[in-house]
Amino acid sequence: QVQLVESGGGLVQAGGSLRLSCAASGGTFQLFVMGWFRQAPGREREFVGAVGRTGLNTAYSDPVKGRATISRDNAKSTVYLQMNSLKPEDTAVYYCAATAGTRLLYRNTWDYDYWGQGTYITVSS
Repeated sequence: QVQLVESGGGLVQAGGSLRLSCAASGGTFQLFVMGWFRQAPGREREFVGAVGRTGLNTAYSDPVKGRATISRDNAKSTVYLQMNSLKPEDTAVYYCAATAGTRLLYRNTWDYDYWGQGTYITVSS
């Protein structure tokens, strides 16, 4: 069973930066496409970005494009989400997810097989 554990969330002022980490165990990490999602109070979970198996392919949602960078270290079975120029509307629980699907990248929650417990980012204005 694959387990994903996020870390790195916290309180940050608008304009600041945070780097989230997601450590995976229980599977062959390099076979998974990894995604980041977020869910703000009262809203549906939404796609933030994804990274392909080798780390060469990435995709981002429009709200974070240019401010977010997703990377992975297959030797450490860890995926990262660097968020810069944070805005109050970035406040949410951030989840990492993994899928063993065969496409290069996935953007939908239903495409992912495994989820972490989430880590909270609060951005104060």
